[in-house]
Amino acid sequence: MQQDDRVIVLEGVGKRYSLESRPWHRLWNQLSGRLDRGPQHHALRQVTFSVRRGEVLGIIGRNGAGKSTLLQVISGVLPPSEGRCVVNGRVAALLELGAGFNPELTGRENVRLNGPLMGLGAAEIERAMDGIVEFAGIGDFIDQPVRSYSSGMFVRLAFSMATSVEPDILIVDE
Repeated sequence: MQQDDRVIVLEGVGKRYSLESRPWHRLWNQLSGRLDRGPQHHALRQVTFSVRRGEVLGIIGRNGAGKSTLLQVISGVLPPSEGRCVVNGRVAALLELGAGFNPELTGRENVRLNGPLMGLGAAEIERAMDGIVEFAGIGDFIDQPVRSYSSGMFVRLAFSMATSVEPDILIVDE
C-alpha cells in the first residue's frame, strides 16, 4: 500500500476488552495470550479510514460509542486488538483534561515536566516557554500551582503545550 500524503491510516482496527470478572482468570488469559476467551466488550470493530495531510476529521457519536478509544489507538496510547494503525508524523494529543499534570506543581514546572513526554528536550522547552505562556494567556498564574487554575486556564495551558511542539497531527478529545 502506498502511503503518499496520508498521515493516518486505519485498516480493520478493533479494540476489545475482557469482561472477565475474576482478576486471576483475566490475568491468566492475558499471560497465556488467550485474550479472546470469556466475555468481551468490543469498543471498536473493523474501523477503516485514512486522513491526508492538511485534512481535518471530526468524530461524533453517542457516549460509549468508542470515540475516545479510537483517539487513544491513533495516539499510540492503546494498541489495537486487531487490524493496523499507521501514523506518519509527530502527534500531539489532548486526550484527558490534565492527564500528566501534577496539581501541586506550578504551570511552568508542569511544562518542564511534560515537555519530554511530548518529544521536547530541555533546551527546546526553555526556548518555547515564553510562547507557551503567552499563548495560554494565564499571565502570572504560570508560577502558581495548577490546582489554583480555573478549568479554562488549565485547558489553555495544555493546548498551548500541545501546539508548541508543532505537531503534524493534533488530536483533541472533548
